[in-house]
This record gives sequence, structure tokens and C-alpha cells, in this order.
Amino acid sequence: MIVRPSSGVPPRAVEIVRSVCGLSGSLTLLDDIQADAKRIGLLAAIRNRDTPRLFDWAIENFSYQGISDQVARNYLTKHGSATWQSIRVGLSQDPRCPKLQSYWQLARCRYDKGSFSCSEPEHIDTCPLPRHRLRNGRLNQTAYSFFLFVRDIAHDDLVGWIDGQLSSASDTSALPQEAIIGPLRHVYGLSDKILTMTLSGLLMAIPNTKPSWFEVGKGMIAVDTLVHNFLHRTGVLADFGAAHAYGLGCYAAGGCADIIRSVSAEIDATAFNRNFPKDFPRFVQHAIWRYCAGDGLNICNGNQIDDRKPCASSYCQMFKICRKTPLKS
Repeated sequence: MIVRPSSGVPPRAVEIVRSVCGLSGSLTLLDDIQADAKRIGLLAAIRNRDTPRLFDWAIENFSYQGISDQVARNYLTKHGSATWQSIRVGLSQDPRCPKLQSYWQLARCRYDKGSFSCSEPEHIDTCPLPRHRLRNGRLNQTAYSFFLFVRDIAHDDLVGWIDGQLSSASDTSALPQEAIIGPLRHVYGLSDKILTMTLSGLLMAIPNTKPSWFEVGKGMIAVDTLVHNFLHRTGVLADFGAAHAYGLGCYAAGGCADIIRSVSAEIDATAFNRNFPKDFPRFVQHAIWRYCAGDGLNICNGNQIDDRKPCASSYCQMFKICRKTPLKS
């Protein structure tokens, strides 16, 4: 029997997502995040307000967008990444390019690694931005854009900036995560997805010392094609009257992220792990991703389902209540 939530959230959507949490939810999600943060030195970096260390960690994470994790990892292992120190040294040599004078001026740099070209070709031979052997020119621009953001807007203090943003957000009705993601969304090459994936781990790393960080981090939701397609195929998007293509619409009002947040409020995560917060959107989103991912349960994805037809995977435990909506008409 499906019980209709008092909030008016479609009960079928809650049943589907709750079942997925039971099947593929990581019961050690918090332990894993916090153990990993300790192992790589994030906890110490936060406590010591070590902006260069936090910057280097973030830039490595930003390198994992637009390509498989394995390919990105192999490239980083072979060639390394841009670092706070290397960029600082490059900029200290007083490059003549006007794009490198401030965060705001870097816009429309247009550096392209393949053609070794940019919007200021007369300065490219002496410009430090192309010197980093990153996977593509977009990542070079991201590294410098983020560095200049931290220097010019966060005043070389990422921890202090996050604290200030969250403090200001408490005086508004907007989602607190928007206070952090909103400004960073304008850093070149950073999408909501990569920002959420990176920042949620950072904010949940140190719950006892920074409980306000944890509260924001647990609500951050990363929507990739697997998560979006699951919500489409199962009919959850239709239940909410929110059909849309994958992309910016996933983070718009009423999109995938909002839907997961609404459904999460109806699911008591302490039923899966008593140490979880009761409302845990990041856990819910991660469970959906694991249900679909090839290195997770590998059930609801294009490897198993013909995108042009309704799903025929009768072994799926959601088969009887899933709408089996084709991705392509």
C-alpha cells in the first residue's frame, strides 16, 4: 500500500526512490567521505585555512569533468595538474596579457590547446596560462579563473569565504548552497554538477567543527545523465510535471535537483543508517546514481535498456511500478 505524503509529493515517486535507497544506497557514505578527507589532508587544510592545499585539491577534482574518471586519473598521474604555487609564480612574472590582470578581465580568454591560439595572440608566447600540461585548454582557463576568483574575491581565504557566504545566506530565504555555488558558477568551465560533486565532499568532511558546512553539503545534489535518465524512464519527472532535457533544466526551479530534494524530505535516511541525518538529499541522489552506474548495480542505463523502447528488464525490482518511459520517442 502506497501512503500519500502529507506534502503532496507524488507517492509513486517516493516509493520508487525509497526502494532504490534500500537497494543501492551506500550505508557508509558519510564514513567514506570523512575518511577520504582525512587521508588526503582535507581536514587539516580546513582547520589551518590552507587555501593553496584546498585549491590544488579542487583543481584536481575539476579535471574529472567531460571524460571518464579513469582517463582523467591516468592523465593526472602522467602529467600532473595546475597548482596554486605554479600559477602564483606565473602571475608574479607580470605577464603583459590584459586578460590576466584580474578575475573579471579573464573572461573570453579563448585559449585553445590544439591550435595554440587565444583572444590575445600577441601575448600568447609569454603567457603563463598555456604552460600547464592539462588535458585541454578549457582546464587551463578554469585553473586561472578559479585562482583569480580566490585571489580577488575570496582574498586568498577559501575557508573564510565559505564561512562568510553561509553566514550571509542565513539572512535570506534562498537555498544556502546557492550562496556558494552561485558565485563559483561564473568561474570559467565550472558547472553545477562538478561544483556540487566537489563541494559536497568538502562541506561534509568536518561535521563536528563546522556543522553549518555539513548542513549545506548534505543537501547538495549532483545530477548527471544517469540520474536524469532514471527520473525520466521511471516517470518521476512526469509525476512532477517536470519533463525536460538533460542540462541546465536539471538545476532550474522544479528540475531534477529540486525533485530529489522534495522526495528526500519524505524519506527517513536514519532507517538506513542511524548516524545519517534524517533528510539526506546527497545520499538519495548517490543511491540513484549507484543503481544506474555501470560500476554500481548497473540496472537502469543505456547498457541494459534500448533508449527507443520501454524498458523490458523485468528483473528490476521497480519494474511493476516504473512507467518505462523511452528516452527517445
